[in-house]
Amino acid sequence: MTGLNVVQPASRRLAKVMSWTMLAVLVAFPLIAPVIDLGFYVSFVRRVMIFALAASSLNFILGYGGMVALGHAAFFGAGAYMVAILALEGVTSALVAWPVAMLMVALLALVIGAISLRTRGVYFIMITLAFAQMVYYIFISLRKYGGDDGINLTGYSQIPGIDLANDTSFYYLVLAIVVACLSLINRLVNARFGRALQGIRENESRMQALGYPVVAIKLLAFVLAGAMAGLAGVLLANHNLFVSPSLMHWTESASLIIMVIVGGIGLRYGGVVGAAVLLTLEEFLRLYTEYWHLPLGVLLLAIVLLAPAGLASWWPGKVALATRQKAAP
Repeated sequence: MTGLNVVQPASRRLAKVMSWTMLAVLVAFPLIAPVIDLGFYVSFVRRVMIFALAASSLNFILGYGGMVALGHAAFFGAGAYMVAILALEGVTSALVAWPVAMLMVALLALVIGAISLRTRGVYFIMITLAFAQMVYYIFISLRKYGGDDGINLTGYSQIPGIDLANDTSFYYLVLAIVVACLSLINRLVNARFGRALQGIRENESRMQALGYPVVAIKLLAFVLAGAMAGLAGVLLANHNLFVSPSLMHWTESASLIIMVIVGGIGLRYGGVVGAAVLLTLEEFLRLYTEYWHLPLGVLLLAIVLLAPAGLASWWPGKVALATRQKAAP
């Protein structure tokens, strides 16, 4: 028992130190990168953070709510398309376009969730996939907005006092948004709402018998996750200055699920670690071979076998184990 009592505070302290250290590195990176001739990677790290937000929003419902949604990219792509469409219609102010895009994606998630949450298990997986493909084909059919070819944005969204055309300014804006969203997810998970959501994941029938509004709780979580994925899409549209229907394809949803699995399902930074590892490996392997999918698959298989709980738990877990062994009588 003494060893266990030592391990838990040590593990928590380690996690906190690692969190603040990583945040400090991310804050300093745009300032250091040009000095060491890595200025190009400021844009790359910004892209990683955007996908980390999308993966974390999926991890919120998958890891804490047990909702395996194989259509989460529909919200990701819809957010990107909404801000692009608004820009084409002359609405370039981020203070208007971004909240409107998130609201529209939240309404889309509300409709999809209200229907999909009537099912469970593999049926829930398939119905979210079906809805995502429906959204995908709807946007393909919008010839006015590019159809298969997508939409090229003529400029960035306008924010008073912030120039998104400046890589560093845009980087810090994305970092601030991602940190705020991760903090929100963490607070929700540790609040009564989050505890109830996790209870539903473990035993839905019991939570319903205890009087919890199970469907309402799951639907609210689904909508919140969809809105955050939509925000990630908004950021990606400004990052690329281009949006494509491929963002909503089921393969993109599968990529987000892989990120969550690699990072750690239900872990605080599972989506962040998974996105960073997957995109970094992809970027690195492309330098050496055009057949980068094969070595990437082998590496991901090794990660799953060596760290079945996810990479976000591996390092703290090793330290906790060492602390336990040292504290044991």
